[in-house]
Amino acid sequence: MHHATDLITIFNGLFAEKENTQLVRGDGEPIYLPVTEGGSACHQVVFAHGFFASALHEIAHWCIAGKQRRELVDYGYWYEPDGRCVEKQHEFALVEARPQAVEWVLHQACGHRFNISLDNLSVDPQAFAPFKDAVLEQITNLKLHGLPPRAAILQEALADFYEQPQNWCQYPFDVSQL
Repeated sequence: MHHATDLITIFNGLFAEKENTQLVRGDGEPIYLPVTEGGSACHQVVFAHGFFASALHEIAHWCIAGKQRRELVDYGYWYEPDGRCVEKQHEFALVEARPQAVEWVLHQACGHRFNISLDNLSVDPQAFAPFKDAVLEQITNLKLHGLPPRAAILQEALADFYEQPQNWCQYPFDVSQL
């Protein structure tokens, strides 16, 4: 079974002290909250409604974000909810391919099915294929160049906990899985 509470325990055990960052179950939309005066004493990666996949997705963003981005709410990126116009959907796809590639690796480390997402129910279905290709390209780049350091640490811990192969490059690369 896959429980978000396990992800919270693993993530916080690895990064709460070392990176002053905690994974937190939220009740609404996911968000990254850096430490601010009068706010939390640690950075928070807040995921939606206790959903396992949401936690992995938000973690993937955190694993990619550089030090400066981790000082900004939601890493300084804009977010527009479901119903984006074609132009905004294209912008979304440009910044989402790499996080979803890292998310794929984390799902594999958990032995959990990954579902690619355009995060827009009103998107033209023809936009899905190019985005899927972009995510696949990013997975290939990660296989060639390696994971970001925090993602590599987490991938190893998740693979150990879920008894999956440690060498993530050996994960089956089944495009039907996307």
